[in-house]
Parts: sequence; structure tokens; C-alpha cells
Amino acid sequence: MHEASLAAVRRLRGAVSGAGLSTVAVAVGAIAAQRRLDLEGLYVPLVVAGFVAGACVALFAAARHLRGSFGAANQVTLFRGALIALVAGLIVAESTPAVLWFAIAVAGSALLLDGVDGSLARRFELASPFGARFDMEMDAVSTLVLATLVWHFDKAGIWVLASGLLRYAFVAAGREWIWLRAPLPPSKRRQTICVVQIGALLVCLAPFVPPSQSERIAALALVLLGASFAIDTLWLHRNAALSRA
Repeated sequence: MHEASLAAVRRLRGAVSGAGLSTVAVAVGAIAAQRRLDLEGLYVPLVVAGFVAGACVALFAAARHLRGSFGAANQVTLFRGALIALVAGLIVAESTPAVLWFAIAVAGSALLLDGVDGSLARRFELASPFGARFDMEMDAVSTLVLATLVWHFDKAGIWVLASGLLRYAFVAAGREWIWLRAPLPPSKRRQTICVVQIGALLVCLAPFVPPSQSERIAALALVLLGASFAIDTLWLHRNAALSRA
């Protein structure tokens, strides 16, 4: 057990260093954003605490499930978490054009990096079940953060939170119905709808998009996301039925 712990520490040495550098970067970015956007004093500690908590969860999961090194692809995903933390802290901000554009720019950068981590994993043969799960959970967190801001800034009703909660409802349902925990095959449809969902929420946050239009955009994206989850659920149910037959 002791040797296994030491091996985990050696594997994650680079990850811990990367998390430390990302923490410094997110703190500097939060301080700069606070001054530039005239945000409340709570913004900086909220951002830093949120990122550190998320990084600790990711590193703990990596220590348990990752067999190789953390790798550059997972480092990119971790940095995406730092960007999303900067956006999540805006829950204490008021809706101004500057704040909304800041949220769009930072969250949009995180969305662009979503393609970088996957590309690195494939190019350098760093793909792993942990990396795929880490990327997926980061997508889920990003969606929940953006949906929360769309609601917080009065761009849509509280129902928009369903966009970010569907993933967690699916996981919770898996605790009751074991067949929902079975692995799903790779799907371009799933990946595309995830990008569309996040992109739609970014459009909703744009200052020039009125609430009447942002509500329609968010509703359409939610319908697409719900349909994607329904397709996956039906596939898992049929696959489980065939396995029992």
C-alpha cells in the first residue's frame, strides 16, 4: 500500500506542479478582472477556492484511477478548469456589458481548449479512460456554470439550470438503475451537441441578445441536449435487455 502511494505521488508530481501554476495564474487573473470590472471583494477568494477545490478532486481521482502520468492533455483540461473558475466567480457580479463580454471571452477560450486536450491525447497517445472522464466532467461543469450565469443575469428563467443538471441527474439515476452505468460507445452526435449547448449559452450571455431571444436559444439547446440524453438512455436500456436475453 505504501509503495502504491509512492508510485501515485511520482506519477502526479507534474500534475501537482501544474495545478500550483494554474492556481497562481487564476489568482492573478481574478485580481486583474476584479480591478478591471470593479467586482466585489468576494470574487477573488471565490474563484481561487473554487479552482483549488476542483483541482484537489481531480488530483485525488487521478491518484485512484490513472495508471500512467498525468500528461499534457490532462494539464490542458485542468487549465480549462481555471478559466471556468474565473467565469463561475461572476455569480457575485452585476450584469454589465463588460462583465458579460468577459464571461464570453474566458468561457469561449475554455471551449476552444476543449479541442486541444483531445488532440494532444490522440497525437501523443495519451488517451486514457481517466482523461476521457475528466474531459467530460469539465464539459458538464462548464455547462452548469454558464447556465447558472444565464439565469443569474436574467437572460432566461431558472429552468435553464436543467441544461447543467441533466448530466448529474443521469449519474444519480445510475445509482438506482445499474444498467445506466454501462459504458456508451463514442458518439460524434454527443460531442457536437455538447459544443452546441455551450455555444448557445455563450450566445445567450451576449449583451446585444435580449432575454426574449436568449430564452428561445437556451430552450432549443436544452431540447437538443435532452434528446441526446434520451437517445443514450434508450440505447443503454436496449443493450441491457439484449444482455439479459
